[in-house]
Amino acid sequence: MSSPRRVPAHAVAALFLERQHLDRPRGQKLNSANLTRFAEDTGGIQLDTINVVERAHHLTLWSRFGVYDRKAFDRLGYGRRLLYEYWAHAACLVPIADVPMWRHVMDSLRWSSRGEGWQRWLKKHDRVLQEVESAIRERGPLASSDFEDETKKKRGGWWDRKPASHALDYLWMSGRTAVHSRVNFQKRFDLLERVMPDGGAHELPEESAFWRWHLRRSLHGMGAATLADLRMYLSFPRGPEHRRVALQAALAEGEVVELAVETAGKPARWFALAEDLRALERAGARRVPSSGTTLLSPFDSFLWHRDRVRRLFGYDYTIEVYVPAPKRRHGYYSLPIFHDGHIIGRLDPKTHRAERRLELKSVHFEPWFAAKKTPPGPLKAKLDRAAAMAGTAEAIASLAQFVGADSITVGRVFPASLGPVLRRQLRGVNEAAAV
Repeated sequence: MSSPRRVPAHAVAALFLERQHLDRPRGQKLNSANLTRFAEDTGGIQLDTINVVERAHHLTLWSRFGVYDRKAFDRLGYGRRLLYEYWAHAACLVPIADVPMWRHVMDSLRWSSRGEGWQRWLKKHDRVLQEVESAIRERGPLASSDFEDETKKKRGGWWDRKPASHALDYLWMSGRTAVHSRVNFQKRFDLLERVMPDGGAHELPEESAFWRWHLRRSLHGMGAATLADLRMYLSFPRGPEHRRVALQAALAEGEVVELAVETAGKPARWFALAEDLRALERAGARRVPSSGTTLLSPFDSFLWHRDRVRRLFGYDYTIEVYVPAPKRRHGYYSLPIFHDGHIIGRLDPKTHRAERRLELKSVHFEPWFAAKKTPPGPLKAKLDRAAAMAGTAEAIASLAQFVGADSITVGRVFPASLGPVLRRQLRGVNEAAAV
């Protein structure tokens, strides 16, 4: 057996930035080609209900495309059906071309152990399921709010929602319906054959074919990955044994190659698609792997496996939405500050829509950045701190414009010495900001 091919860690980091479309953050225009390519390269654009700044998918797209028209996105994603809502990492917008492969998961939900929770529910509520599907067939597209809760009881957790809501989710996850559109972020469902451009008439893939495709999709999105990365990136569906078998087969056939990559942390086996070896070489030879500044959503695909970001970029990130308020260090919804391939800090914003104001509750810059030290991680190029501060201010002003804020207010900045610098830069890029 040949030794794993040695690949420098900076090449892995650089190709990851390229595949995540962060080599030129906010450097593209939102159009059909760029939106499709972004979704295909990453494997999915995560959705989330939290709206303290803006919906997660809009933040992720703004990070790549800058200020764009949300109605134009709806026309492309839902009107022209470039995207399809399904689970990939979590709830995501996936490329429409991927749906034939995801049909394997949809179909298996009806009979495999993956759908055990649903099967128990269906035994009690089969009549509701039939009624909901019939209503969509006759009247669709319909949302959960279009169905009454006949029991009228007060409800709590996810499995305690009204029966029609569960029926809608099951019909969607099992591929009998699809998300037709969203109104005020509420999903509206229609029959799959009326949503898919070709009516959803695809031959269902075999299990082995699905997992080989899943492996290729994950490796492409990351460029190169460890076993943990593969498990945590496109984390749906669960199936460690299926992933292992697919990887072994791909290695045996030469579709995937093993790499030797030195990064921070414990040694690990790395893998890449054989077709990506040249891309890794080109990425490693690139003098400037990324140019530009943006802010990242907590649910950005770049952050799907946070330990990977720590190993490749020296950045430790926690989504503190799920941390009790007294224990939060950086804020409820902190956004990483990304500049020229490095993560130089994080800020905790809130959009006050009635006031048309973007509030930065706090801004924390990384200690190495504040001290003008060399960035951690394999991308060692020293940053121009003045340029990074100017880029941060410009990105904040762009976000304010995107969320419809006319003013920006800044709370505490850490370290305090960078507070006056940030405020001065903000005044420079947006004279209308009330800092």
